[in-house]
Amino acid sequence: MKSCMSVSEAAKVKKVTRQAIYLAIRLKRLRAYKQEDKWQIFMSDLKEYDKNKFSRVHHSKINGKPVFDEEKGYMSVDTAAKKLNVPKQTIYYAVRTGKLKASRKNAAWVIHVKDLIKYKDTFLKKGLHIRCASAM
Repeated sequence: MKSCMSVSEAAKVKKVTRQAIYLAIRLKRLRAYKQEDKWQIFMSDLKEYDKNKFSRVHHSKINGKPVFDEEKGYMSVDTAAKKLNVPKQTIYYAVRTGKLKASRKNAAWVIHVKDLIKYKDTFLKKGLHIRCASAM
């Protein structure tokens, strides 16, 4: 893998949209450099971004109890996307369109494993999900 990449390439590597990369740059969470009117991101900066990235999985709590508990079958969008090997935007889209059942706990979506399996069996095996163009 090369040491310097474009926003589109970084989005593919991270399985997010280009807009998510631009937002991270604008918020100064991801270091990037302008070269001839195009942003360039070093792989080392992308790895540093991963280390410092906020994760709801470890911080979300209600009444002192964790919102996400994989032992009980409750997971985050990020965890669900990793388990299905799809971009997070695919999971958000499925939740918004009602293809994947999820509940809202404060600012986080909580997905039960049985609902994720149902979504996988119903939509992913048939190829009926939609992936973001930048994440392909």
